[in-house]
Amino acid sequence: MKIAVVGTGYVGLVSGACFAEWGHIVVCVDKDPPKIAGLRQGRMPIYEPHLDEMVERNCASGRLDFTCNLAKALKEAAIVFIAVNVPPHGDRGEPDLSCLYRTASDLAPLIADNTVVVVRSTAPVGTGDMVQKIIAATRKPCTFSVASNPEFLCEGVAVKNALTPDRVVVGVDDERAYKRLLELYADPMDLQDIPVVVTARRTAELIKYAANAFLATKITFINELADLCERLGSDVEELALGMGLDKRIGTTFLTAGPGFGGSCFPGDTLALLRTAQDHGVPLRVIEETVAANDARKRRMALRVVEALGGNIDGLTIAILGLTCKPDTDDMREAPSIPLIEALQRFGGHIRAYDPMGVENAAKILDDVVFCDDPYDCARNADAAVVVTEWAIIRDLDLVQIKANMRQPILVDLRNAFRRDAAVQLGFRISTIGNSASTKGDVRSMARQRNRSLGTAKIIPIAMREKDNGIII
Repeated sequence: MKIAVVGTGYVGLVSGACFAEWGHIVVCVDKDPPKIAGLRQGRMPIYEPHLDEMVERNCASGRLDFTCNLAKALKEAAIVFIAVNVPPHGDRGEPDLSCLYRTASDLAPLIADNTVVVVRSTAPVGTGDMVQKIIAATRKPCTFSVASNPEFLCEGVAVKNALTPDRVVVGVDDERAYKRLLELYADPMDLQDIPVVVTARRTAELIKYAANAFLATKITFINELADLCERLGSDVEELALGMGLDKRIGTTFLTAGPGFGGSCFPGDTLALLRTAQDHGVPLRVIEETVAANDARKRRMALRVVEALGGNIDGLTIAILGLTCKPDTDDMREAPSIPLIEALQRFGGHIRAYDPMGVENAAKILDDVVFCDDPYDCARNADAAVVVTEWAIIRDLDLVQIKANMRQPILVDLRNAFRRDAAVQLGFRISTIGNSASTKGDVRSMARQRNRSLGTAKIIPIAMREKDNGIII
């Protein structure tokens, strides 16, 4: 099948490469000539593990190509995916649909009869209706279809998500779109026993927002329980494991931290709220989730200030990890941003390290010394703050980190390191969701017991024991 994908960001590029991997002929189109030139030479505009390999493989096979010529991309395409960026507009969080609607207008006179136009971008309920009206202003409604096919890609594992998703959701309002999208997805999904959920178009649009809002709420829930654990002398990681093993709850997204960020959760929760408000429906749980997450990200700076005795004026703070999550270079809504900005307002001097995010972080943050090495980042620092749990950060040699620091203060906002092991090395450590009263010996016995029960494979990554004895 010939497929065109408009947009070469996270969604468009990963989706297009995946369709080519399944054997389809795919042309990805973008208005950015340098980006397209780079892609044709094998240079990825984003960092995503294994994406470069999949793109290179399918370009070499002739199944995948890139162009700035929209007419060329759409020629003989049976399905056209719109995967352009839909950023939040202003402070209220409404999605800016101008690029998406402009794309629909541009492709309207170029698509062939019987083409199925699929909105792949995350967009509010009713977007498909508007796309259909825009295209119908140029073509007769009976000669094309508009469908919704929301993506559920997680940065850092997007290639895996695309090839082996939990489910595929397609929203269709006519038989042409129904048959065409089942033709695309049925075989690769059937082979892996992955469900393809077919809904009305508006329902599919809502599913994406509802799923992300639920996961955001789950993260906020465990973050608030982490605060309670600190007051009660409990341990949030053990709490999360005990809760998560209930199949009705599940262990994923129960890792406490500094608050959620990224391109999806913050924007999608706000967009869902705006949609509900426009239709007079209160979503109190989501409202509180958004407010609690914003407040949590701001409070993280106070944890650092408290760890340093209440005054950081003139002190140097090493930030370990900048991106919104590991294995991506995405800085959108990253918790590191409000943290660093607040610490600077309190008078702190910031040194920062991230294995992939420095280039994007430098476009956002001012007066930060960016380092190429985590040990150099910690040099002469009065405190080290773990913000993003990259593997290279979890595996740091704390002995060397301490030797480089002016004061041995560690603020671990991701629980990447064992509190008792860090204390034995001479650190004063502040963690999320447990207190100094938590007994190391008891936790050690608990870990052994969990392994004997065969649950180690589902324990959150920050809780897994490493050979060096420093990281659980």
